[in-house]
Amino acid sequence: MTGGPSTPPAWEALRRRALLVGGGAGTLLLLGAAIDAVQFLRSYLPAFMFWLGLSLGCLAILMLHHVVGGLWGRVIRRPLEAAAATVPLMAVLFLPLLLGMRSLYPWAGPPAAAADEVLRAKGAYLNIPFFVGRAALYFAAWIALAHCLNAWSQAQEATGDGAMARRLQRLSGPGLIVCGLAVTFSAVDWMMSLEPHWSSTIYGMILMAGHALAGLAFVLAVAQRLGPEGQGPDGPAPGPFHDLGNLLLTLVMLWAYVSFAQFLIVWAGNLAEEIPWYLRRTAGGWQAIALLLIALQFALPFVLLLFRATKRSPGALAGVAVLVLGVRLVELFWLIAPAFHPAALRVHWMDLVAPVALGGLWVAWFARNLTRRGRAPLPVPGRGGAPAQVGGG
Repeated sequence: MTGGPSTPPAWEALRRRALLVGGGAGTLLLLGAAIDAVQFLRSYLPAFMFWLGLSLGCLAILMLHHVVGGLWGRVIRRPLEAAAATVPLMAVLFLPLLLGMRSLYPWAGPPAAAADEVLRAKGAYLNIPFFVGRAALYFAAWIALAHCLNAWSQAQEATGDGAMARRLQRLSGPGLIVCGLAVTFSAVDWMMSLEPHWSSTIYGMILMAGHALAGLAFVLAVAQRLGPEGQGPDGPAPGPFHDLGNLLLTLVMLWAYVSFAQFLIVWAGNLAEEIPWYLRRTAGGWQAIALLLIALQFALPFVLLLFRATKRSPGALAGVAVLVLGVRLVELFWLIAPAFHPAALRVHWMDLVAPVALGGLWVAWFARNLTRRGRAPLPVPGRGGAPAQVGGG
């Protein structure tokens, strides 16, 4: 029922290339850190949030499939499980942000906090020990969920025990809530607190929608890259891919809705402490990125995914997914970087190197996870192979 434990040559080659590229970019990034440690941290944070978002987005979609079932999940379940299992790697990669938090977050410097009334008022929440403790709690929850989902899934396939599928389903419902709460508070801690005078009650929802959108886009691209061998004995199943296209369209609309809702609330409120956040992101060159996000992360994918032909073609769907992934990285840069450069758009060379460095490690770990379990999805009933025991399917 799996693709076998052996490592396919193409994926082993991908793992080696990812390590090589990531190692080279990581060396450049370390040299940059030695030259300018503050800029290193500012470039590292958007890259870290992008790759963490893929891990958490895939974890959430995996739990969603265990809750609701459906053939669509069988096509992408292997990549989802492999991506979710990268969370421990991201916990290790979070360490530079912890070590450099005094240089990154305004509230972490005692002199600044003592002189600022707003920072003093938020001091009970925004302080270093509590920040570190919350981060440890977030990663503990994410790692525990990913471990149980992978271990129980493997046991289910090995034994064919239907009770294991029910365990996966029972875990996934509460797991989605726990994961969502952790993502919400991590968004406040790691991104929103870069500008502690500003706050938004919908900011965490924007990050959740973005993570899920990026995670689904990634596994769609991987499912197409796997080819017929990874899609089952009869090639790609058009029905499941059509469902995945509809899910991608739904997440595109959800991201657009919550993003616009935050803008509308801030605009309608017209409060002096809220408006500057958008002013910094719609002036000095940053407005070009804002328009690009509207065009390429909502308008174009929305139009393309309205067509049935796009959603039933793995190649076309993968093209839309790759577009969404690329723009997601730009979006995170737009959300984070203006906190450091509010006057004008500025792109440092480390902003370009950091995603490659972290991405090389992430992709190599993902390829390792994928090939350890086998890359083929669970058989689709009626398309060759026995029906698989899938929770809620």
